[in-house]
Amino acid sequence: MNKQGFVDAIASKAGLTKKDARKVLNVVIDVVTENMAKNEPVFLTGFGKFEVRARKESRRINPQTGQRFNVPAKVVPTFKAGKTLKDVVAKRLRVIRIGSKLKVG
Repeated sequence: MNKQGFVDAIASKAGLTKKDARKVLNVVIDVVTENMAKNEPVFLTGFGKFEVRARKESRRINPQTGQRFNVPAKVVPTFKAGKTLKDVVAKRLRVIRIGSKLKVG
């Protein structure tokens, strides 16, 4: 689902116009972004937790040249799914093995 599909679903389920649903979604995204930018986690009980984490510096190899280079330490946004979300997904979906690969079905 892309952003427009998400707006359509919000409008349909909440009885809003698409214009109002888009405003609501944009405000939610802004609030989450602003709080994460201040290093304040956002907890949505049952859904999950949005937060930022520090990622340490690492050394990598360019596969084309074989040259080693450093990737500096950085801050990255993360999401950890809540129990309710995990339970709903686990209840509705299963792991399917196709040869040596795993798929969701």
